[in-house]
Formats: sequence, structure tokens, C-alpha cells
Amino acid sequence: MQIILLSGGSGKRLWPLSNDIRSKQFIKIFKTPEGQYESMVQRVFHQIKTVDPEAKVTIATSKSQVSAISNQLGDGAVGISVEPCRRDTFPAIALATAYLHDVMGVQEEEPVVVCPVDPYVNEDYYQALKRLSDLAEKGVANLTLMGIEPTYPSEKYGYIIPEKQGDEETIHELDELDNLEPLEALDKLSSPVLKVACFKEKPSKKVAEEYTRQGAMWNGGVFAYKLGYVLNRAHELLDFTDYQDLFNKYETLTKISFDYAVVEHEKDIAVMRFSGQWKDLGTWNTLTEAMTDPTMGKVILNDQCENVNVINELNVPILCMGLKDAIVAASPEGILVSDKEQSSYIKPHVDGIDQQIMFAEKSWGNYHVLDVEHESMTIKVTLNEGHQMNYHSHEQRDEVWTVISGQGTAIVNNVSQKVKPGDVINLPRGTKHTILADSKLTLIEVQMGQEISVHDKIKEPNKV
Repeated sequence: MQIILLSGGSGKRLWPLSNDIRSKQFIKIFKTPEGQYESMVQRVFHQIKTVDPEAKVTIATSKSQVSAISNQLGDGAVGISVEPCRRDTFPAIALATAYLHDVMGVQEEEPVVVCPVDPYVNEDYYQALKRLSDLAEKGVANLTLMGIEPTYPSEKYGYIIPEKQGDEETIHELDELDNLEPLEALDKLSSPVLKVACFKEKPSKKVAEEYTRQGAMWNGGVFAYKLGYVLNRAHELLDFTDYQDLFNKYETLTKISFDYAVVEHEKDIAVMRFSGQWKDLGTWNTLTEAMTDPTMGKVILNDQCENVNVINELNVPILCMGLKDAIVAASPEGILVSDKEQSSYIKPHVDGIDQQIMFAEKSWGNYHVLDVEHESMTIKVTLNEGHQMNYHSHEQRDEVWTVISGQGTAIVNNVSQKVKPGDVINLPRGTKHTILADSKLTLIEVQMGQEISVHDKIKEPNKV
């Protein structure tokens, strides 16, 4: 099974834990059976591999998220189709499809399933995706969608209206079921595949109630197709020759969704109904519903608190007393205290906050900004064992490294030296430098200069 996971979003609805670099899918909030915490992208990847160990996963994402993906899933665990800038789902899916064909060598007859990276689901969702892949391979339709069984008349989702509903005849002839095991046949009958009559935009609650009575389904943004179908449609709608050409022209593409560009113009579409658990964890209110424990981090709730969730990434305790129906979230980038229902309306307030990014995951580890002054910045840097930074230099700032834990090897202007706790390394501007962690290594980096910017970085040829 070839799966493209769409991983985008600025993460502002889950401020202050998320930002342009760490979107909601990278927040480690879900408890594993072993008692550890994992992120949405880790949870999704493990679920896919449990259902289909041979599945090939490609993540379509922005450049800013590549390091977090490598950090959380491991180098080489997934393919990554990097979007040079945000251009909505049609350009993203077109680019990822071209990536599969031209870079990964996937043939045009192979089925591909596209889905968002961030719904909260169980493994039956990915079993359904596997079935969608099989339907695409058999050519049931040019496009096969997953329709989510509505649990309430929602105004947040678009709706898929099927031509036939309920127990009426489906696309599959009944005699096809004769060759199946009883449980597999029952599964097919309980998840009928129907022709699509039309699509409806996000409706009012009253209209949504009528759609639900008609057997309509939520559009969960899941598409299955033979690779050649979308590749050909991309060539019809976009002027490009191959993956690299499309990548180079990406910034000039019009922002448009896959639904508008492709789905709504296709006549041969089928939809498979999915009735399992499916939650869109796009706000604090919905995200806290998926938390195993009401609190994370250093948190104290007195016995008068009711329906309160607290997530604390700071190294100081949070005490809550007598709160009801509230969410508290604290990180180095800010503190949110909100009524749960009101937390859904956070975005316009966060849009007005101009805040230095204080935490980020990198392919080699992570960093926390500890202090920001006019001409200096102090950062705590952690490198994972066996990893290293890029070999680089800076034009506008000096740096001083102080190793506080772990062992490693620093390379400064092509000269190697072993480092240990207490060692101090001075790095005047223009100095080429990197560090390799022999064990998990933590250092304090002090940056000094009149203009301190993340863009002040020149990559040098690797010397390790």
C-alpha cells in the first residue's frame, strides 16, 4: 500500500504548544501502552505499519517540518515530498504523486491513498484505507473516497451525497462476495461502496440535519486512485515536465484544493462509508478529549476542579483550584488559560502575537531558547546520540558553547577535539563548526551580535 500523508498547517489553534515549525501533529500528547508519550505523526505511522507492515509511507509537508519528521520517525523511515511553500492540497498531492513516480519509481498502475496525518482514529481506519487501495487497484472508479459516518449534524465539514444509500445495491455485485471468507464478506456488506451523486459545502446545522437523513457522509479528505490518474490530471492542469520541474515552479502555482481542482470535475467517483471512530483534533477542546490523563507535566489540581485539562511544558509547577471546563497549556512561547468551549476561537487572538519560536525539533535533536536580549540569545541545545549538526558558519554573530552533559567531538575550522561537561568552545563569526554526539549531549549556546537571525547560517562541506 502506497500512502501519502498530508502534513501541513500553522498550528495556531493549539497555541502555545504549536507554531509554524511544530504543528499539532508533532505534539507528544498521546500515551502509549508502555507509558511513554508520542505525537500524532508517530501514532499514525505505527498504526499504518501494524495494519500493513509493507506499507510505503510518503509525507507531503513543508521544509520547516522535515527535521521534526526525521527526529520523531527516524531518518529514512518515510519518503518526504517537500513543498517549497504552501499551495493547498491539489499542488501538494500533484507534487507528491510526481515524487512517487519520478523519484521513488512507483508505476502508474499502482494504487495510492491520500489522507490527512492528523485525524484521531483506531486501526480499523487504516484497514479501511487498505481496502480503498484494493478498490483503486481494481479500477472500481477513477477516484474512490472514504466517507465518514456522521455522528452529529456538523457545520465544520463538507458532505458527500451518494447516489444510492442504505441497503440498496452497491457497486460490487453480490456474487463477488461468494469467493470471500464470511467475515471479509460481512465487512464489505457493512461498508458499501456507492457511486457519488454530488458534493456539498459546509452547511448550516439545519441543512446538515437534512443531509444526514439522506445518508450523506462527511468528507474526510481521503482519496484513492491509480497513480497515473492523478499524474495525468496534474499534467492537464499544470504546465510541467517532471517532478523536479514541478518543484521548481511550485511557488508560481495557484492555491487550490484537490476537491475543487479534481474531485468536483470527475464523473467517475465512488465512496466507501466508514463508521469507525474518527475525530478531528483541531482545537484544544477536541484534543483534550483524546488525552488519557487529564494532566501532563508538573501540575496540581485540587479536588474542586471538574473537567480540567492541563499540559505543562515548563519546568515550574502549575496549581489549579476550583476550575471547571477549562484548559491550561503552558510552554516557553506562552500560557493559555481558557474555557474549553471558548478555546475553539483562539486563532484571531494568536494571529496578533509576534513571538520568537522558543522550541524546535531538529533531525539531530532539539533546542530551547532560554533568554532573548537585544544583542544576545541563550539556547539549550540537545543532540541525540550518534547525531550531529550541519557543518556551518555565521556571518553576523559570535557563539560560545558550554558543554553541560554528555560526550562528543567538536570540529572547528576542520580541527577535531573531544568534548566533555565543562568544556567551553569559542566560535567567532566566520568560524566553521559542528559537533557530533557520542552519547546524548547537551550544551548551552550563547549567540552574540547586532543582528541575530536563523537565516544567518552558511552550510559548509561536511567534515565528519
